[in-house]
Amino acid sequence: MEAGGKEPVVGLALGSGSARGWAHIGVILELERMGIRPHVVAGTSIGALVGAVYVAGQLAEFADWVQKLTARDVFGLMDITFSGGVVKGEKLFGFFLERHRNPNIEDLGQRFVSVTTEMRTGREVWIARGPVLEAARASCAMPGLFSPVKFGGRWMLDGGLVNPVPVSPCRALGADVVIAVNLNAQLVGAHLSRSSRQEAERESRSNEERSVWRRVADYFSAAEGESPSFFDVMAASVNIMQDRVTRSRMAGDPAEVTLVPTLEDFALMDFHRAGEAIRQGRRVVRHNAHDIRAWMGMPPARSRAQHAARKAR
Repeated sequence: MEAGGKEPVVGLALGSGSARGWAHIGVILELERMGIRPHVVAGTSIGALVGAVYVAGQLAEFADWVQKLTARDVFGLMDITFSGGVVKGEKLFGFFLERHRNPNIEDLGQRFVSVTTEMRTGREVWIARGPVLEAARASCAMPGLFSPVKFGGRWMLDGGLVNPVPVSPCRALGADVVIAVNLNAQLVGAHLSRSSRQEAERESRSNEERSVWRRVADYFSAAEGESPSFFDVMAASVNIMQDRVTRSRMAGDPAEVTLVPTLEDFALMDFHRAGEAIRQGRRVVRHNAHDIRAWMGMPPARSRAQHAARKAR
């Protein structure tokens, strides 16, 4: 706690990172288990989506759903196009809108901001009003993967291009202590991992479906031993850029606690591996629990031996 016993205003900055972003779910669930409920949530790209579902009070149901996704389910939710991006996102986000509440941000119990990039000017834009899921969608337009989104009459690109780990919006909305989740520390080299390709092929229900799947998969990644595909190059380039932007911005405005889930083998589109990412999100919070509790002004957690000794008295 701050001087005088006042509870600090806690901000949670959820960074970009495509499929790695399911780790945000584990981070939030573990923080809540510790008794920490952030007052301010800022999200970029996948962080904006998870953050939006969380502040709308639907994270538990969302976590259950994403952990049931298979590689085949993921590609079934994608509307492939080659106009402005590979995936329009309309089918995917339409699915979310059908199954999740979409309250206005200003009516929520927690403060929320979605970070996006205006395509025409390159300006960083914070969305803190209006329907929460639409605000999140505006932040999820990674070049080479999701198509740009028109929001408020302006075309928006992925917020990770300008602010991959949104610490600054948390500060602007009054956070005294910011817990940041950085998913860009380990570089991603591909849109789609080899194991994911194999899994989706096994799940295909007919030769025709398998043939369609292979054509789609070939767009996203080259076969082993071949030169990198266009989208492999795009994935690596954007990830390298976001890593450098993250380092620069966080050097100038560091969070009190920075969590870095270890998800080195995740490709950008491994959305069907939510269980692994969520477990790692929980693990990284537990690993940093001492620092987190210290910044919250909470007493250190007792060890099992201490609990046993206390019961024995």
